[in-house]
Amino acid sequence: MLSQILTHTPMYVWAILAFLMVRGVVALRTREVAMSKLFIIPVVMAVLSLVDVAGKFGLGGLGFAVWAATTLVTVALLATFGAVRIAPAATPGRVIVRGSAFPLVLMMAMFMTRYVSSIAVVVVPQLRADAGFSTAVCVLFGLFSGCFVGRLARDLRAYRGFEVPGNLKVAAHAC
Repeated sequence: MLSQILTHTPMYVWAILAFLMVRGVVALRTREVAMSKLFIIPVVMAVLSLVDVAGKFGLGGLGFAVWAATTLVTVALLATFGAVRIAPAATPGRVIVRGSAFPLVLMMAMFMTRYVSSIAVVVVPQLRADAGFSTAVCVLFGLFSGCFVGRLARDLRAYRGFEVPGNLKVAAHAC
């Protein structure tokens, strides 16, 4: 059965996995990037999770409500209490991003949740209507999306603080 699942997995799924792995490996090292590039992964991950929720459970029911609520709470918590992971770079509009394994782990967890839940609803179609299953999957997707967007929100707050005279030194040492 496992070989059948792997051979019937569309090629675009493996392309998504490769993209996420490359982006996760890049995130392992400290690097200088344009501030605008920090939006790529949070947007991609939020869209992927929303598309999955919509495809499995629809946008009008419990699944979407759970996903949205979990995402919003996670974003609010991380935007408020999350660690600053950026510092100002010498070039305007660019920042130094501290390397971390967290994005790689989070992307792989999200990919696996998406892959396993997709297989589950193909094998047992009734799971689409199961409140427990949809709640569990949508909470996970909400947490994953919220982590990425919340970290971005925290980075944006820190970035705005870099431009206030006197805050530059504090923000640079926060990383």
